[in-house]
Amino acid sequence: MKEHIYQLIDLLNEMTPYLLLGLLIAGILHEFVPRRIFSDRLSGSNLRSVLWAAMIGIPLPLCSCGVIPTAASLRREGASKGATVSFLISTPQTGADSILATASLLGIPFAIMRPLASLVTALVGGYAVNRWDKDDNWSSTDCKEKKTKKSFCRKCIGILHYGFIEMLQDIGKWIVIGLFIAAIITIAVPDELFSLLRDYPMLNMLVILLLSLPMYLCATGSIPIAAALILKGLSPGAAFVLLMAGPATNLAAILVINKILGKKSLAIYLTSIIAGAILFGLTIDNLLPKDWFAGSIHTHGSACCIHSGTPWWQVASSIIFVILLVTALFMRTKKDGCSHDDKETCSCNGDCLCIDKHKFHIKGMMCNHCKANVEKALSSISGITAVQVELAEGIAYVEGCNIDTDEVIRMIQSLGYECKNA
Repeated sequence: MKEHIYQLIDLLNEMTPYLLLGLLIAGILHEFVPRRIFSDRLSGSNLRSVLWAAMIGIPLPLCSCGVIPTAASLRREGASKGATVSFLISTPQTGADSILATASLLGIPFAIMRPLASLVTALVGGYAVNRWDKDDNWSSTDCKEKKTKKSFCRKCIGILHYGFIEMLQDIGKWIVIGLFIAAIITIAVPDELFSLLRDYPMLNMLVILLLSLPMYLCATGSIPIAAALILKGLSPGAAFVLLMAGPATNLAAILVINKILGKKSLAIYLTSIIAGAILFGLTIDNLLPKDWFAGSIHTHGSACCIHSGTPWWQVASSIIFVILLVTALFMRTKKDGCSHDDKETCSCNGDCLCIDKHKFHIKGMMCNHCKANVEKALSSISGITAVQVELAEGIAYVEGCNIDTDEVIRMIQSLGYECKNA
């Protein structure tokens, strides 16, 4: 038992320096790359828009729930159906943080194969949708974005807040869950289990698919699970199926995509993810040198204790990560514990004579990206002067003049959520 604990701590030490760097990159992308640039390149039912969607999605650190409202918003702003599917496939499978963490824990070959597989799968899925499920007289919704200019200093503060507060609030618990599952696998799963199934690679991959597709798995949180499974004898190719199919979707995302894009696009989306994961998994197991993928993880696994050879910067990174994670989760708990009545929500400072106040129940929000997309969409509605979304409670408070509640509900539903007036 003690040896297993040391092994997991060593995995954490390997991952956290690159995870912190990835979170920083995520903050930079969020603050300095306007989303309007994305939507301008995603219109048109052609391969170019699909390629742009995949290239944009690969470095973005959005999970399979956070990507849904973002994709729905891009769709409203004019993205084609194929580009939307390409974005939905490529984005949750990878991210700047998960690519770096994969390189540190599973090795460079795994880190290269993840974005490559994501790109190919997204291109195939998006192109197939454009070919067999074309848009029918699609035109973007006129959604005027309220533009606010930030100083460079405020953007730098925004980088730190987004990367090390909002992102950690979204993925931090899933990384912990991933490590916990890895611990259970390490301790409870017999070493012989996957060795007995090694002669049946397709069976391994199908079992992994059945388990991972409906589950919510973070792209970064899936890494320690894959590492633990490889150490237990699972083939690198089957572990790669977990890394790609697990984060790509979940049951909630499947239901929402069906609602937004329809059954035909959903079928192409799922087929692309499954076929892509299995194809690249088989390539890793049968066509590429085995020591590329097995050697690195076994090296990490053999270092099962924290010893004098562990670099100080890895230990320091783990300590910083734990402190940031606890701080971020505490801030969320404290914020969720506040009552709406204690918060300033009206931006008119009492000068408006026709203030309407409305409360809406929203079902399906799971992360800060969901919250931000709802707030942005509602802020674009004429007459609304203040919006506040409570993520934990699933409630939106809206204030303004002559608010059309039906328009508010339609806007929220267009993002893929259920909504009703409280």
